[in-house]
Amino acid sequence: MKEKTASQSPEEPSKQTVEKSYDSRDLFRGKQEILIEHAGHAYRLRITRQDKLILTK
Repeated sequence: MKEKTASQSPEEPSKQTVEKSYDSRDLFRGKQEILIEHAGHAYRLRITRQDKLILTK
């Protein structure tokens, strides 16, 4: 795992490890939840009433 630089906030992903950034509006397209397939498993990513993201298996 790469170390974070001192100027980087805990919420901000390292630019060295992030290949591409996606806007959630493009992913959700007006819906409240989407399914993500990973390693043969389905994960549900949803937007809460408080506008937070929750990922569940």
